[in-house]
Amino acid sequence: MSFRVRLTREAQADLERLFDFVLERELEHEGGDLALAEQALDAVRAGLATLQTSPFTCRKAGSSPFLRELIIPFGRAGYVALFEIDSPTTVTILAVRHQLEDDYH
Repeated sequence: MSFRVRLTREAQADLERLFDFVLERELEHEGGDLALAEQALDAVRAGLATLQTSPFTCRKAGSSPFLRELIIPFGRAGYVALFEIDSPTTVTILAVRHQLEDDYH
């Protein structure tokens, strides 16, 4: 079985915010790695792609068995994607945050 993975506008905005954060942080440091922001985004995309085949393997994020979180490793921390299994064919990414952030935005 294959799931279609889609992002809400909020989740897409999260990805842009996270990309900008990494890029700005690297620009502030002499010798910063400007490719790091793209590498982080690639890691998130690869993590989200795993939901096409195995969304039920991710941890539950509340009382609903369909609301779940995907841990996406990157560097010393990583990212967390909040998603919902909408139907037997669709997964919706609701939000993405860095693991060191307090909560989803």
